[in-house]
Amino acid sequence: MFVVLDGAPDGFGVRSSLEVAFKPFIDGLAGRGVCGVAYTVGRGVAPESDVAVMSLLGYDPGVYYTGRGPLEALGAGVEFRDGDVALRANFATVDPGSLRIIDRRAGRSLSSREARILAEALDGMLLDGGRGVARFRATIGHRGVLVLRHRDVRLEADISNTDPAYERVGRISHARRSYEPFIMKAVPLKDSPGARKAAEMVNEFTFKAIEILDRHPVNEERRRKGLLPANAVLLRDAGDSLPHAEPFRERFGFTMASIVEMVVERGIAKALGLVDVKVDVEGVPKEEVLRREAETAASLLNRYGGVYVHLKGPDEPGHDGDFEGKVRAIEMIDKYFFAALLDLIDPSNTVILLTSDHSTPWHLKAHSDDPVPLLVSHPSLPEGPGRFHEKACAEHNTLGTIERGHQILPTVLDYLKSRGLEIRDP
Repeated sequence: MFVVLDGAPDGFGVRSSLEVAFKPFIDGLAGRGVCGVAYTVGRGVAPESDVAVMSLLGYDPGVYYTGRGPLEALGAGVEFRDGDVALRANFATVDPGSLRIIDRRAGRSLSSREARILAEALDGMLLDGGRGVARFRATIGHRGVLVLRHRDVRLEADISNTDPAYERVGRISHARRSYEPFIMKAVPLKDSPGARKAAEMVNEFTFKAIEILDRHPVNEERRRKGLLPANAVLLRDAGDSLPHAEPFRERFGFTMASIVEMVVERGIAKALGLVDVKVDVEGVPKEEVLRREAETAASLLNRYGGVYVHLKGPDEPGHDGDFEGKVRAIEMIDKYFFAALLDLIDPSNTVILLTSDHSTPWHLKAHSDDPVPLLVSHPSLPEGPGRFHEKACAEHNTLGTIERGHQILPTVLDYLKSRGLEIRDP
């Protein structure tokens, strides 16, 4: 059972949400097991979740990552083919005149229903005099995906982001510690017709979207309710192809099922050959979502060698600078997911691997490049620290410091094998 707590760590030298949270079930797992710390992509990189998740699943993003956009499209079921460019999208609030960003996520208050209505107003937008088209799909909350297609030009993804919070380095975006809060103009990052045309289409879409969204009835109603309008779309992480990777089972020798909430994680699971299992979360109280995910994960262990579970909770309050909210999110995962899970599985027959995709320190309100704690728990393993947090895992560092996230699974599987524990399909 491979469980990822999205953005749970806060790094070192600050008040830690993981250390403060009351989490008896997680800490109980740390009573019997080995720990380490890991850089999920590499030292000095504050990764986005998609790059980190691909790395955690054992695939070097420097080799296999082709951009977040195509993974979002795959996860959302939007048609994507060679010659298209896909981008991750955020509905945001801006001042239409100056393009100053008031809120990158429209106050995190945009419902999925509102987002779908707004997306319908953008989907099918004609660009470049009718020679290009934009396919836009809302996914969850303020999130969406844009796919651009041109009838005469094969588009290329070597373009910059319009979202100023992320800087493009190759095909990977790094979170900026600070930035000017204005929509950026997309520019080609190489001198080619496909990249130039893609940047032009992104910029045309951006300005047309503001014109359409600012006057949309959904946003007029949001203003009447005192809510921020979702009157712009921020774009990042362009890609023009899907990863070409050997399936997970061929690489590691067992089948991995996947339970995730975000569309991009669903796209990664599909691209890497995991068995994607959807748990309905829309409109369901978080407590019930966590219980359902635990019940589903436990049942999947009867059919597959491994189950990957990605729990989103702690990341959002980290971005909001809400320390207490982040502590509560971790405590909810412990109370409703781990309590239910541990009641349903056979601990003697189950290894639990627990980590995070990245740190989202509450004091930074952004992802950081800090290493994340790592725990491997099984009743036959040596006595562990009895607590799961950054300092505990760094001090009881049996697994060492793992420099790249794609080395975690091989390191853990080799360690387990040395202890007579081998993961295999039922």
